[in-house]
Amino acid sequence: MPTALITGITGQDGAYLSQLLLGKGYRVVGLLRRSASADVIGERLCWLGILDDVELLDGNMTDLSSLIRIVETVKPDEIYNLAAQSFVAASWQQPLLTGNVTGMGAVNMLEAARIVKSDARFYQASSSEMYGLIQEPVQNEKTPFYPRSPYAAAKLYAHWMTVNYRESFGMHASSGILFNHESPLRGIEFVTRKVTDGVARIKLGLAKELALGNLDATRDWGHARDYVRAMYLMLQQEVPDDYVIATGRTTSIRDLCRIAFSSVGLNYEDHVVTNPAFLRPAEVEVLLGDASKAKKALGWEPETTLEEMITEMVEADLARHRKRNGL
Repeated sequence: MPTALITGITGQDGAYLSQLLLGKGYRVVGLLRRSASADVIGERLCWLGILDDVELLDGNMTDLSSLIRIVETVKPDEIYNLAAQSFVAASWQQPLLTGNVTGMGAVNMLEAARIVKSDARFYQASSSEMYGLIQEPVQNEKTPFYPRSPYAAAKLYAHWMTVNYRESFGMHASSGILFNHESPLRGIEFVTRKVTDGVARIKLGLAKELALGNLDATRDWGHARDYVRAMYLMLQQEVPDDYVIATGRTTSIRDLCRIAFSSVGLNYEDHVVTNPAFLRPAEVEVLLGDASKAKKALGWEPETTLEEMITEMVEADLARHRKRNGL
């Protein structure tokens, strides 16, 4: 039975990846940062019904000793580094923490693997935010990076260090440059989930309006369930490499609102208002990925459309609010 160690296991991607690997017969062990009560920590794993099927170990990405101890204990065949301070807006408020966890944390994990289990295959969760102020209209593995936030800069450091560990120490280390990917398990602070939660509250009469920032920013949005499949496929390749994972379709936040509100028979223009407080200090206007390399080398393609994903998210939020409010 192969063993996978997942950092960030309690996040959206960690939960879906755990579900995927358990279905393939893996032993799944997750790194757990003790920061809240256990029932809150395991919420996403509970949602998928797999909390009792994974092992959770205490550790912290900023504590190399804890990572070495965990790698020694678990002896993983595959390591998926998904842990990060991953909210772009928060990275402006906490740039040093973001650098330590998202950037240095990845290197701590690489170093722990190199010291203890250098034959483990390593996946680094890189981000389309690294492209930032885009240098090409469509971004692929060769597009120059131009990060526009502390989060993106930290991710870029982690990305290049993964390349360096691969080239310097011969580690099987790959990075997935993942474009935006969402699901019902997305954190409420992210715009897609903020929209679908707002739609649910307005539909149920719990709110009247939804305040957002830049409605004209566009993103390439896919489903997290599809994207974790790409992570797994990268670590099954004989040769490690970096891959863009994206749908190749870009949609504005305005259109996202239109799709979400229309899924419950509402017009977004009646409810959405803009609030300058939600604008970024440096906006990333457009992201659009070219995943042709992943399609050719990994045989990967997204299976869920944007419309299907948004409908799934709205329905999940409707169910949450009905349960919470006894509706």
